[in-house]
Amino acid sequence: MKKIIMAFIRFYQRFISPMFLPSCRFQPTCSNYSLECFQRFNLFKATYLSIKRILKCHPFHPGGFDPAPSKKTEH
Repeated sequence: MKKIIMAFIRFYQRFISPMFLPSCRFQPTCSNYSLECFQRFNLFKATYLSIKRILKCHPFHPGGFDPAPSKKTEH
């Protein structure tokens, strides 16, 4: 399932995202952040972190540098 989600994110990055102006407030972008999460964590934690990040991406949040957590911080 993780591979399917990661393939969808890569499809989005390659074909959909280029059609729009850059709008992500964060570095790395939300899609790159999500890919990193799916590479590091199980399906549920990666999904949770990705949704949490996407919900923060709005005009009232300052954005900035917000890397995916390292696997070492998982308890």
